Amino acid sequence: MLGLSPEHLLVLLVAALFILGPERLPCALTTVRKTAQKAKDALANAHQQITDEIGPEFEQLRKPLGELNQLRSLDPRTAVTRLLLDTPATTQPMTAPPRTGDGPRVDMEAT
Repeated sequence: MLGLSPEHLLVLLVAALFILGPERLPCALTTVRKTAQKAKDALANAHQQITDEIGPEFEQLRKPLGELNQLRSLDPRTAVTRLLLDTPATTQPMTAPPRTGDGPRVDMEAT
C-alpha cells in the first residue's frame, strides 16, 4: 500500500493519534478511506472511458508501449544488441572476459 511497510503505517498512526487526538482520529481515518476509494473509482472510470472511446486502437497502442517499457529496464548494451540483432535479451549482464596476461606489455622503467 503506497510502498509503506507495516512499521511505517504504525508510526503514522501513532503520530496521527498525537496530532489529532483520540476524538478526531476515527473521523479522519474515515475521511481518508472515503477519499482513497473515490480516487480509485475515478481512475477505474477514466480507464474504462478511454477503453470505450478508443476501442481497438487502445490495444494496438498497448503492445508497443509495453515493448518500450521493457527496453527502459535494459542496460544500453543489451538494448542495442537486441534491437540490431533481433535476439532475445540475456538475463545476465555482459561482463568483460577475465584477463589472461596475453595482452601488450608495458615497460614501466622506460617511461
